[in-house]
Amino acid sequence: MSKPTLEIQLQTLPNQPGVYQYFDANDKILYVGKAKDLKKRVSSYFTKNHDYGKTKVLVKKIASIKHIVVETETDALLLENNLIKKYQPRYNVLLKDDKSYPWICIKKERFPRVFSTRRVIKDGSEYFGPYTSMKTVKTLLDLVKGVYMLRTCNYDLAEDKIHTGKFKVCLEYHLGNCKGPCEGYQSEEDYQKDITAIREILKGNFRESLVQFKQQMKAHAEIMEFEEAQRIKEKIDILENYQAKSTVVNPKISNVDVFSIVSDEGYGYVNFLQLSYGSIIRSHTLEIKKKLDETDHTLLSLAIIEIRQRFHSMSKEVYVPFEVDLGEDIKVSIPKLGDKKRILDLSERNAKYYRMERFKQVKIIDPDRHVNRVMAQMKTDLRLSEEPRHIECFDNSNIQGTNPVAACVVFKNGKPSKKDYRHFNIKTVDGPDDFASMEEVVYRRYKRLVEEEQPLPQLIIIDGGKGQLSSALKSLDLLNLRGKIAIIGIAKRLEELFYPDDPIPLYLDKKSETLKIIQQLRNEAHRFGIEHHRNRRSKGALTTELELIPGIGEQSIIDLMTHFKTVNRISKASKEDLESVIGASRAQKIIDFYKK
Repeated sequence: MSKPTLEIQLQTLPNQPGVYQYFDANDKILYVGKAKDLKKRVSSYFTKNHDYGKTKVLVKKIASIKHIVVETETDALLLENNLIKKYQPRYNVLLKDDKSYPWICIKKERFPRVFSTRRVIKDGSEYFGPYTSMKTVKTLLDLVKGVYMLRTCNYDLAEDKIHTGKFKVCLEYHLGNCKGPCEGYQSEEDYQKDITAIREILKGNFRESLVQFKQQMKAHAEIMEFEEAQRIKEKIDILENYQAKSTVVNPKISNVDVFSIVSDEGYGYVNFLQLSYGSIIRSHTLEIKKKLDETDHTLLSLAIIEIRQRFHSMSKEVYVPFEVDLGEDIKVSIPKLGDKKRILDLSERNAKYYRMERFKQVKIIDPDRHVNRVMAQMKTDLRLSEEPRHIECFDNSNIQGTNPVAACVVFKNGKPSKKDYRHFNIKTVDGPDDFASMEEVVYRRYKRLVEEEQPLPQLIIIDGGKGQLSSALKSLDLLNLRGKIAIIGIAKRLEELFYPDDPIPLYLDKKSETLKIIQQLRNEAHRFGIEHHRNRRSKGALTTELELIPGIGEQSIIDLMTHFKTVNRISKASKEDLESVIGASRAQKIIDFYKK
């Protein structure tokens, strides 16, 4: 029997929950997805008009479809996650995990040891974790060892070996860090009580240990054993101090997983906080590379399944910022107020900090990726049709109505391209008229680029509000460039961005990279323009003095300034030096002028 066509495969898909797999003509897996209703979900790929380019490419490559029907949506979520990790299809988000996380082990043995490890051995021992930081593991182990006396030796403390006196107590016993079970000084029952208390502490529950120690302290105090009571009080202080530092929310909030997400054009960042008895016992942020412009809903639901599997979470409830479909076995809560909302906000803040740290790292390690991300973000933020790889910004410098000039600065790939900066002396405008000056320089700039067949920018930024933007648009209209180059104006006071034919300005987040780059462009244009304006005024003031000398013309002034650089040097020059530049007759006129 021949292989069924794609159309027949679509028609025969069941209306059941499950996982679907797309394959290309070479039977190579392209994509894995989950669905409540396989037929509806898969059919949507072939009936919708996809705006995102990669999705269009994916659909064109699909040659065959396979599916797996499962009992519940939860099963579909888990199966999708496992298949993505196993096959790593080209069009799925990346869920790599190359870390070996540390655990805390309570060893299965008589008088169990408690220690850190990166290897989980299925020998009946208990493992707590994994933890995302070795610092957290060390802090917890220091806490446990500061409160309870545990053995650190690796002897096999079998009952018969202890009775025959095979072992001798070590230095830890003499230092008061161990009660000496190796010589029978501590019973197994007494040791196990400590292990039970440690188990609860590792789960985040300090209450039982605190109650027990307070009872012991009181009992010792009543029979006048004040030294022993003080020793137990010190343990209570250690526990309470740690609990105060680790408890960030209501202690009633227990056994809850908290998830939040922040994202940009290329990546999603999902933060996970695990709570037990009001304490954060774990924090981890997962970076996910987008492949098909996945939504935050899609990324978050996928990340929750992955993270809970990775960290072996058995919590029955999760806090999330919006509704996600995690199947019927997990309670999904969307906090709006109080302690629950505060812990969700804390998770989001962790995700944002992680994202900022990654930006800084990527900027150093992989500048190309950083540039690509910033350009993609600017395209989205500024509602552009293409990435603004080449941006030009114009500013007028017009101080007290004298020497009107304008500046054009150029950024390429988000960085200044100083060799492309240009100054403009205003030629057609009399007096301080910013609107007419802007119209002139924009016309001159792009008339020249068009005539010389130079590349045009993807974005023009005008330093000014609606008036300056309208003036610049007149020039683009004259050159028939309107609509071919995106153009915006930025007003100084409120950082408002104005668009052609749109009366409502755009306000960007004050901390956004897009606004920072626009501000950098505007400030650079202002600096460059002021510098040129100052030079013109300075040159004008200096040359005016020379022009007052009878018989000294423009060419002589140019020759003198080229040779001596400053008017002060000219005024102090000897007759011989002046003669070597402009001749004896003119040199004498300058000497006579400065003798007055």
